Amino acid sequence: MTQLMVHENQTMVTEFFFSIFPQMHEGGLLFFIPLLFIYAFIIIGNLMIFIVIQLDMALHTPMYFFISVLSFLEIWYTTTTIPKMLSNLVSEQKTISLAGCLLQMYFFHSLGITEGCILTSMAIDRYIAICNPLRYPTIMTPKLCIQLTAGSCLCGFFIVLPEIVWIATLPFCGSNQIQQIFCDFTPVLRLACTDTSLVVIVDAIHAAEILASFLVIALSYIRIIVVIMGMPSAEGRHKAFSTCGAHLAVFLLFFGSVAVMYLRFSATYSVFWDTVIAVTFVVLAPFLNPLIYSLRNKDMKDAIGRFFYSQKRGNGSNR
Repeated sequence: MTQLMVHENQTMVTEFFFSIFPQMHEGGLLFFIPLLFIYAFIIIGNLMIFIVIQLDMALHTPMYFFISVLSFLEIWYTTTTIPKMLSNLVSEQKTISLAGCLLQMYFFHSLGITEGCILTSMAIDRYIAICNPLRYPTIMTPKLCIQLTAGSCLCGFFIVLPEIVWIATLPFCGSNQIQQIFCDFTPVLRLACTDTSLVVIVDAIHAAEILASFLVIALSYIRIIVVIMGMPSAEGRHKAFSTCGAHLAVFLLFFGSVAVMYLRFSATYSVFWDTVIAVTFVVLAPFLNPLIYSLRNKDMKDAIGRFFYSQKRGNGSNR
């Protein structure tokens, strides 16, 4: 049953209900099993990438440092939403408390913004490596990599905080049904029984953040492609394209789905398309990232092979 609290002659909602999840007898288990597999793959894949990069000295470069940070963030980014989605697919009580909803929104968006900033840092790193290779070792120092990562985290975890604090002050006294697979700004604000027109300003700020990151990355890669096309060696062009190809794929996947979801302004989608778009950047993009970074990257595949070989040798010597 929905928990309600009576306050000043109004029935205040203290718990939200996810209305789009099917019941077990309606096929909930059919969605639960593949989603559980995908979540396990995301966690194991990203954890393996993170550990291999930390242990393999050949991968101690700025590019792989940022990939390891991105993999670490992906583990927590998906953990903010997918476990609750799995629970909602098999439980009768498809609910979340107001505090739990606010926390999910905060960490999901904070980690998402941090990932966007890390992708921007990766684009800058590739830009300097390809467009200014002689100065690359002196510019992209370990200290700068740590500073860019720390700045990305600060940006992600502080930008979204005022909006979460504002939503926490709003009264919710009408419907408690969230028509989305996780707690997000728009579905939750629709349930507030007060004026939320201030959200237009907040949406404009978020749109500016997304567009700024998109432009920095897009301009970096346009310049990178121009420089690569001007390389005299076909082998050099192939190597440069293969290095940047994985980053470009992740960039297009991440910012493409985010743009469709959050740069809609006054446009509205049906519940079905809202859900499809949400699944794309909550489930599909994190699922593809480990595949893109490991299977398309020779250095990464070699490092994973060395890691498993050393583990096998170590286990053999202990017998």
